[in-house]
Amino acid sequence: MIKAKMTIDKAFKISKVNEHIYDAFVEHLGRDVYGGVYDPESPVADDMGFRKDLIDVVQSLKIPQVRYPGGNFCSGYQWKDGIGPVENRPKRLDLAFQSMETNRIGINEFQEWAKRARTETMMTVNMGTGSIQEARDLFEYCNFKGGSYWSDLRKAHGHSDPYHIKTWCLGNEMDGEWQMGHFSADLYGQKATETAKLFKWMDPEAEIIMCGTSSPLQPTLGTWDAGVLEHAYEHVDLMDMHIYFKNDMNDTQSYLGSALVFDDYIRSGIAALDYMKVVKKSKKTVNLAFNEWNVWFILEDTDKRSKEELWGPAPSLLEDYFTFEDALVVGDMLISMLKHADRVKTACISQLVNVNAPFMTEVGGSGSFKQTIYYPYMDACLYGRGVALTTPVEVDCYDSRDFGDVPYLSAVSVYDEENERVTIFAINRSVGEEMELKCDMRAFEGYKLEEHIILHDEDPKAHNSLKDPEHVAPFRGQNTARIEDGRLSALLPAMSWNVIRMKKR
Repeated sequence: MIKAKMTIDKAFKISKVNEHIYDAFVEHLGRDVYGGVYDPESPVADDMGFRKDLIDVVQSLKIPQVRYPGGNFCSGYQWKDGIGPVENRPKRLDLAFQSMETNRIGINEFQEWAKRARTETMMTVNMGTGSIQEARDLFEYCNFKGGSYWSDLRKAHGHSDPYHIKTWCLGNEMDGEWQMGHFSADLYGQKATETAKLFKWMDPEAEIIMCGTSSPLQPTLGTWDAGVLEHAYEHVDLMDMHIYFKNDMNDTQSYLGSALVFDDYIRSGIAALDYMKVVKKSKKTVNLAFNEWNVWFILEDTDKRSKEELWGPAPSLLEDYFTFEDALVVGDMLISMLKHADRVKTACISQLVNVNAPFMTEVGGSGSFKQTIYYPYMDACLYGRGVALTTPVEVDCYDSRDFGDVPYLSAVSVYDEENERVTIFAINRSVGEEMELKCDMRAFEGYKLEEHIILHDEDPKAHNSLKDPEHVAPFRGQNTARIEDGRLSALLPAMSWNVIRMKKR
């Protein structure tokens, strides 16, 4: 049995956790919008055709904000196509995913969905084929109270009150040659800066996110960020980076060490930001956003379409079953973000429904199920709010094909002072051995164990489905944890996600 020690102390504060690290992402891609958010043929659709089961999920997780409408899609999206009478809206080719965009759902419909789901919208503007003027018009349409052309047009479309959208993303993955309207760092930096200026002139409180490096594998990592920040640093609030992990080599031990790459990637983003702060001699601190993050488990033949199947509306794309080992990596990514809560202020799991997503629906039916990755995301949404604490760990390490010195234990703790609760998120990365965890928590005098939630399966490839929706599901440990004299003891199964919750007596 692996032995591990850790300490939690309310004095070891990293930062208050920004609730927006539990945001999500919806894109006009595959069945994310059409067949996911909007499915009027489903028996569980409401009066506007929105699936009530998805709305219930967003409400129950208290997801603060949802990024919309893309993604690669937004780099060719003409937002004016999606306003006004539905019958008059044009159909457009979506070059990002070789699909047909019907524009049945546009900004106003999505805002209504967000209202019903009790969440907010993070708007992404077209910085690819779109102009600065078009982005400015969109901001006015959404946020100005009235008396101008675009705000009055919104009113004429039946929406008298402005939407007060706070967060605006200046494009998507503009460092990538796969992006429509891809620019160099210098050109994008200039365009993003001028757009941000117009937004801030209309609303000084608007939160602006610029595109940073879209992957740790990008050859321009670091140089792209510096190039854009040279122009934009004083005009933006966050820099967006994206990251996905997948088990290409079917090597579970290496896969479970993926968060080590994520930690390095976060540090590289912080370094680029702080370097430019020094160069600019600025008093302003720009922080990080991860507006696309997740694991990626797509079989090679999943998205194959014949020529005849191309350019249809809402094809089934990027849909597959996430495995139990995927859930552990998702949990570990959440732990990484909490460890850097002082600089990671926004993150969107990608995506919300059907497309590489934690929640899946049956098109036109009432069926749905939660993927394995849903559960660590759910636990973090519900119990990961408060102050993130530095959590020193003593544990042995292992070597794998891709990594050396991977700690068997990955853990972080969150202190909710207002409700007098402490939560430990912990992963036993060992594929074969249980772990005995000892935690010194004497700084939290009078706290007792509330529950020990465990996600575990003997099969790393186990997954859920419509036919077997709870094949992998969390359970509460019985006598697996206890607190005596300010010291916690817990037994963590091999390959397991653990949530240990404590509250004051």
